[in-house]
Amino acid sequence: MVKKGIPASQNSKPEKFDSRAALKKAAFCFIIKVMKYFIQTFGCQMNKSDSERIAGVLEKIGYKRASKENEADLILINMCSVRQSAVDRVYGMAKKFAKLKIQNLKLKTLLTGCVSKKDFEKFKNSFDYILSIKALSKWPEFLKKEKFYFYPNPRDEKFIKECGAEYLKEKSKREKNFSVFIPISTGCDNFCSFCIVPYVRGPLICRSHEEILEEAKEAIKNGAREIWLLGQIVNNYFYPQTDKKAVSFADLLRMVNEIEGDFWIRFTSPHPKNFSDELIETMAKYQKVTPYLNLPVQSGDDEILKKMNRGYTIKEYKNLVKKIKRAFKKYRKGLEKEIAISTDIIVGFPGETEKNFQNTVKLFKEMKFDMAYIAQYSPRPGTAAEKMKDDVKKEEKERRWKILTEILKKIALEKNKKFIGKEIAVLIDEEKNGFLFGKTRHYKTVKIQLDPQPWLPAERV
Repeated sequence: MVKKGIPASQNSKPEKFDSRAALKKAAFCFIIKVMKYFIQTFGCQMNKSDSERIAGVLEKIGYKRASKENEADLILINMCSVRQSAVDRVYGMAKKFAKLKIQNLKLKTLLTGCVSKKDFEKFKNSFDYILSIKALSKWPEFLKKEKFYFYPNPRDEKFIKECGAEYLKEKSKREKNFSVFIPISTGCDNFCSFCIVPYVRGPLICRSHEEILEEAKEAIKNGAREIWLLGQIVNNYFYPQTDKKAVSFADLLRMVNEIEGDFWIRFTSPHPKNFSDELIETMAKYQKVTPYLNLPVQSGDDEILKKMNRGYTIKEYKNLVKKIKRAFKKYRKGLEKEIAISTDIIVGFPGETEKNFQNTVKLFKEMKFDMAYIAQYSPRPGTAAEKMKDDVKKEEKERRWKILTEILKKIALEKNKKFIGKEIAVLIDEEKNGFLFGKTRHYKTVKIQLDPQPWLPAERV
């Protein structure tokens, strides 16, 4: 080896080659070259599931997960555009990333998920990449470019034929092995007047039931105790077969239930319009299906439901809930004879009068929902409702939201008291500040104190 500043001919005693030092140096060089990614996810379980598949693709091409944003070479936002508030949060984060780029000149940012055409045009100046989630298998090629934007019309026939639901075949890098999201379909054809999903997710495309079952079996083998079947409208699942009858969502539930193992089955979100008697019977009869259902009603008034293009009346919705409750009383025992039902509500939809709203209040009191996700209406670009006059003031939307929230608090407390003193199974999800947090089969949150002092009894919920 030549020493710096000395000719080779004068090097009478060559330095001894240290293989261990060389290996350490090589390993160090490799470590500092590993690219890291950080994913921020907004929105529903489908977006969370998509983020796990994104992580799987990135790790397949050599990326590693970063624990913090400022450690990442690639920051991804998987966005939701169902509510304007979610879009506003992405705008805020884009400004934050601009500051991080000053500290790390090699940092790249990527936007994906439910991105409207309007937001795509605005975000082009804030992100290095904007990529369709449905083209996930092509991302490794896209990321080789300095900047790249791939925003096809998700309802374009050529794009559907090329991509469709193919991205769902990508392996997930799951955050939780005990609770697993498994998409059974993607997209929606319902076109509720307030909803942007059909425009940003494209048409309904269902996965093969064999593919779904294979993913479920693998998850259970790896320790999953809870399987979530996901779809924009899960009960619209329909997979045709050439030599046999088509597989319905009720069929799929039975198939998943028959997989060996001790696990729970949940699903979200169904639509009241296509909720068949066969599905009701299957839910109640097969014991791995948990006694919990999110059944979005959106409004308690028929006039507003018609404007929303929901396709059912309040009378039909109430009759459906009665059927579901009767089925669980028939097939279940103990606490599971009563199914917990949550719902989604929008207050302040265009044209919603005080009378319309009071019908929603009446429905809330009558149905006694265990939980409700109450949203204040915000116009979404490209939807039918965007053309309607947003004539309910912000302050009035807030007032209506508070009224329903207070009703919900009282009803939820009354329902939760039924579990006091009962011994129930809980799937622990988190440990925080000396407490364990988890969910029951009824999807009730439980808080358990760790290592209580002798004078302080463990908390039971």
